[in-house]
Amino acid sequence: MSKFIIEGKKPLSGEIRVVGAKNAALKIFPAVFLTDEPMRVVNVPDIEDVKRAEETTRALGHEVKKINDHEIELQAKNKRCIDLPESLVNKFRASIMFVGPMLASCGEVSFPHPGGCVIGAGTRPIDKFLEGFKEMGARIETKGDTYHLSAKKLKGATIFFPKITVTGTESLMMTATIADGVTILKNCAMEPEIPALAAYLNSVGAKIEGAGTTTIRITGVKKLHGGTYTIIPDRIEAGTFAILAAAAAQNKITITNIIPEHVEALWTFFDRIGVRYSLGASSVTIHAQQKLKAYDLTTHEYPGFATDLQSSYTVLMTQAHGASLIHETIYDRRLLYTDLLVQMGANILMADPHRVMVTGPTELSGKKLVSPDIRAGIALIIAALIAEGKTEIDNIYQVDRGYEKLDERLRGIGADIQRINNK
Repeated sequence: MSKFIIEGKKPLSGEIRVVGAKNAALKIFPAVFLTDEPMRVVNVPDIEDVKRAEETTRALGHEVKKINDHEIELQAKNKRCIDLPESLVNKFRASIMFVGPMLASCGEVSFPHPGGCVIGAGTRPIDKFLEGFKEMGARIETKGDTYHLSAKKLKGATIFFPKITVTGTESLMMTATIADGVTILKNCAMEPEIPALAAYLNSVGAKIEGAGTTTIRITGVKKLHGGTYTIIPDRIEAGTFAILAAAAAQNKITITNIIPEHVEALWTFFDRIGVRYSLGASSVTIHAQQKLKAYDLTTHEYPGFATDLQSSYTVLMTQAHGASLIHETIYDRRLLYTDLLVQMGANILMADPHRVMVTGPTELSGKKLVSPDIRAGIALIIAALIAEGKTEIDNIYQVDRGYEKLDERLRGIGADIQRINNK
């Protein structure tokens, strides 16, 4: 198991570039089932979850051709739709995205319950997906943890999501592109990755209206053709690096290749807590901080404050003056990592599974830790960068799932971080 060794309190400054969005890249691979023509994907992040998506696509008999480190070509080769491979499905939750296009294209699909990180493995239900497919005419059979879905031809339907779901919105939107008739999705998620996906699908023949709003209308077509999908910059990485800079910058740090309006909630919080920053057309510069003020946070679906930035913001609050209440509303178990920050010296009191109180500022000290998931892992790295002494963070595969060559990029702004590959 690989780990990071980080020596804290090094002066950080310079420039760091954001790569393509993880949550956009993972959703495009299943589109290979909607067309017989090649699809080119540009600005692909070199991360572990993308590698799992590539492996799944190949395991289903389709071609993934690597053009370079950040560009690939997908080509459908057959209709081998039965049995998504359990060994891969268990490793990343986005594998659920393959189900709808496979069902729509082939008429049936079998798959085990999808896995992922600790906040998702076996705990995040897929009922919203299954109910949506059922309303579109699918027959669903379950045996243990395995699902078998079948349908001669999916039909358009009006589907209301009882709870906002990003992946559910994307999955049913993509599936409906080649279903018969009109599908109307209501109470949809509005994350930027959704209109980006819809824009690409429309460019290759789909008929989607309203993506990026709460109601999406899809008129089914017979099939899509090939095209080029350019992945948008990762807004979560942009926000994470901005928080890291606010916590640790000794001079100034500029984060490039971002879309500032995708991280608007964070800039509002920066205004409240006293972070000095300046926005460019596709960048943000964070200046060395004087005194940060504590400010409460409640996570919310986009355009609210992203749950994926909550852990990093919590680390920042350990350095702010006063007490802040962190309220996680999206995922159960997502605050468990705060015990690790307490081990480093943070003053954090858990009120209940969804709320913690952070009192600062506190001096953090290096410890030996294990990363429990992607976003908690990056929070521990930020904590290690501002801590006194050496920190060891094990299980960094979780971090590699979502952040490309993170140690190399952090060294570029002055971090003392080394990767140790254990056998």
